[in-house]
Amino acid sequence: MYKAKAYSAASATSPLARTTISRRDPTEQDVQIEILFCGICHSDLHAARNEWSEFLSTTYPIVPGHEIVGRVTKIGSAVTKFKTGDLAAVGCLVDSDGTCPECRAGFENFCPNLTLTFGTPDKHLGGVTYGGYSESVVVDQKFVLRVPSNLNLAAAAPLLCAGITTYSPMRRWEVGKDKKVGVVGLGGLGHMGVKFARAFGAHVVVFTTSPNKKEDALRLGAHEVVVSRDANEMQKHAGSFDFILDAVSADHDINAYLNLLARDGNLTIVGAPAKPLGVAAFALIMRNRNFSGSNIGGIRETQEMLDFCGQHNITADVEVIPIQKINEAYERLLKSDVKYRFSIDMASLKSE
Repeated sequence: MYKAKAYSAASATSPLARTTISRRDPTEQDVQIEILFCGICHSDLHAARNEWSEFLSTTYPIVPGHEIVGRVTKIGSAVTKFKTGDLAAVGCLVDSDGTCPECRAGFENFCPNLTLTFGTPDKHLGGVTYGGYSESVVVDQKFVLRVPSNLNLAAAAPLLCAGITTYSPMRRWEVGKDKKVGVVGLGGLGHMGVKFARAFGAHVVVFTTSPNKKEDALRLGAHEVVVSRDANEMQKHAGSFDFILDAVSADHDINAYLNLLARDGNLTIVGAPAKPLGVAAFALIMRNRNFSGSNIGGIRETQEMLDFCGQHNITADVEVIPIQKINEAYERLLKSDVKYRFSIDMASLKSE
């Protein structure tokens, strides 16, 4: 066991502050990683403030962070996938039982006994797991991912959550050439959805409530931008989409988008509105439409996503900050005051 610098929250109302945590020494299957950058996900904020207590109550102190990129500093005797000096990444998962039907099918993210990167029981040290707002982490090699060397590491960090969250449903619903794809909301998730849909070869339409986002949506790869408050603009696209990715977490009229789907089209929601959405049955029934949700992806698919990003030079648009500005970043995140994700330069932690 060794000590590592980190930032943690002591309670739901406490700011994140400098602390020291324990990390296990690498076992024979483990990879020790010096964390270079860690993305800030909105779920970090929810967990730190215990806002998802009905789903997963927070145990304090909490060290958030599950969008980790870094460099391998030590490996266990049985590690074959990595060597010292390799670039490596860790996403939302650090362990699972490996034997359940979900794990055998490559969906470790649905394992009933999964271990999240932060906030779930730590079978090695007791207590709960600590995440990427830290100078290092130790993870079983099965849950460590390779990072393409051509990607900017700060901008690659959010791929470990925002990237796989938007990539996975597009792959599942076979987004590609000759498909018309809508992306609802141009935020941390939505901007990745635009990049992936364009790279898959689809015709991409962004829906936004903000007319001033049109220029940026086109820059990111959209072919068209629709201001969703304009009923006439919406009507022009009725019944025409093969796939729509809904990345909005605020309350909104889901039926307005279901009615844009073509026959057998799909709308997948990846945002997490606090209140239930009212779905009109006839919006689905009349054209065999599908309404579904999606939750990150398994390790195999996450690696596939990273490799795809390497091939197409896809990364998130990020604002890089020092760890000392984490509390300010959380407040800005609440105001959607970032284009489009924060990425923490963990070298800033070394100076403390």
